[in-house]
Amino acid sequence: MGEYSRFIDWDKMDSSIQDQDSKELTSTEFQELKQLARQGYWAKNHSLRAKVYHKLISNIPCRTVTPDANVYRDIVVKIVGKRSSSTLPLPEFVDDSLVPTYCLNAEGVGAVRKIISCIASQFPDISFCPALPSVVALLLHYSRDEAECFEKVCRILACNDPSKRFIDQTFLAFESSCMTFGDLVNKYCQAAHKLMVAVSEDVLEVYSDWQRWLFGELPMTYIGRVFDVFLVEGYKVLYRVALALLKFFHKGRAGQTMESHNVQQDIRAFVRDIAKSVSPEKLLEKAFAIRLFSRKEIHLLQMANEKALQQKGITVKQKRQNVHLAVHAENFKSEIVDVKKMRDIWSWIPERFALCQPLLVYTTSEHGCSLSRFFSHCEGHEPTLLLIKTTAQEVCGAYLSTDWDERKRGGGKLSFFGTGECFVFRLVPEVERYEWVVIKHPELAMTGLEQGAGTPQAADPSPSSAGAPPDPSGRLSPFLSARHFNLPSKAASMFMAGDRECIIIGGGDGQALYLDADLNHGRTAHCNTFNNQPLCSESFQIAVMEVWGFIDTLSS
Repeated sequence: MGEYSRFIDWDKMDSSIQDQDSKELTSTEFQELKQLARQGYWAKNHSLRAKVYHKLISNIPCRTVTPDANVYRDIVVKIVGKRSSSTLPLPEFVDDSLVPTYCLNAEGVGAVRKIISCIASQFPDISFCPALPSVVALLLHYSRDEAECFEKVCRILACNDPSKRFIDQTFLAFESSCMTFGDLVNKYCQAAHKLMVAVSEDVLEVYSDWQRWLFGELPMTYIGRVFDVFLVEGYKVLYRVALALLKFFHKGRAGQTMESHNVQQDIRAFVRDIAKSVSPEKLLEKAFAIRLFSRKEIHLLQMANEKALQQKGITVKQKRQNVHLAVHAENFKSEIVDVKKMRDIWSWIPERFALCQPLLVYTTSEHGCSLSRFFSHCEGHEPTLLLIKTTAQEVCGAYLSTDWDERKRGGGKLSFFGTGECFVFRLVPEVERYEWVVIKHPELAMTGLEQGAGTPQAADPSPSSAGAPPDPSGRLSPFLSARHFNLPSKAASMFMAGDRECIIIGGGDGQALYLDADLNHGRTAHCNTFNNQPLCSESFQIAVMEVWGFIDTLSS
């Protein structure tokens, strides 16, 4: 164990780690490594963990010219000079992030700054990387010298395998990962998300802390276990663990009053002191019990968020506008919902639209009650929010991911389209949201399959996305497109449909919403697509209906 002890203050290390007999790891099979990493096979043996890290990182495919230990030995004196390593300024791209010391001794703490300074000189394309100090500090525990640690980190940064992703290195990648995390919280931690929306002025600001929870606040024993799995399985592990942390935080705070200006600090403090309430084993157990989307779907969501940021011109760090105030009290007027209820709905929509403001594109009060007028006003808007108030004063609606113009691809035949981001909801008499059934029950579909033209579907009406020709523009496939999933029946992807006779939202053994051609009467029932209860009285008369679009205030 001695060869990996140079930078460690053993008094700070978990005492159970120090005196283990050496074990060997001979496995190279991914599934076996995955199981061993999750079980913590090398977590209690310092020397073995160091050797495993070396082996895993050496196998990362990298750019042809990747700085190695010899480069570090050549440049460190020139870059550091006679300055004390403890006073070395950190590069701007670490963004004033915490430089955790974990269990490092004084030499180790200084070495972290030296290594980061040398990395900055070799990677001029890194513009934003707040996780770097933590990664360097952690790997220094398992390195013989500074040069070896430098080489390990460089290999992680220089990975050129498009299917692997380790550390965000630009603000665009970082910010889109924060938005993606927010989307995942919205889907998988709805109770925690509801609390965050209630107590924070800017919920995305809270979620933008997610990497700091892992790479900064999490104690050494915990981040070590996370990093074991991360090196084997990749970036998705980070999302899982951060979601688990938020779930445990919410559970611990249930019933307690929280002040809005404290929520960020409260979560950070909870993560720092996590050993008081949750063991590393329990944290990982909770993380891997979350049945996340496939890597492919998460990648598509990340790309959609990046594209939205680029379109808004947000590619470098800047002061974020207050997302919570996207719905402005002074200029928001609706006959169906007040500002508070609209803000509640806004908290459910995907993060890439959260910076937008609502734009009323159609209302029966002003534009009349006909489907032709509905379509003429709504076409060209994507996504849209449909709100209905019944004559019994009930309020319900739907978030619709896709432009109504897509209905024309059915060739005049009523056919379903849209994506799994669609959801339906009721607001009055009580609030309830119903998402795509596959999100809560992934066992209903095999995900991550490249299915080309899609699964055969039954006729009339059928999801048009399955048989649609490929998009000639070569744009990204939509996030949660039905064709990415091996669905057992068409009923699982009946998101939205419309023709001259009716609008249907949600299908299979009933329809979540059915509206007639005069937009006067409607029906609601349980449907398989959203596994919803009726959204209001099962047969209802429409008092007023509104459709809201999303206006991009940043780029306009």
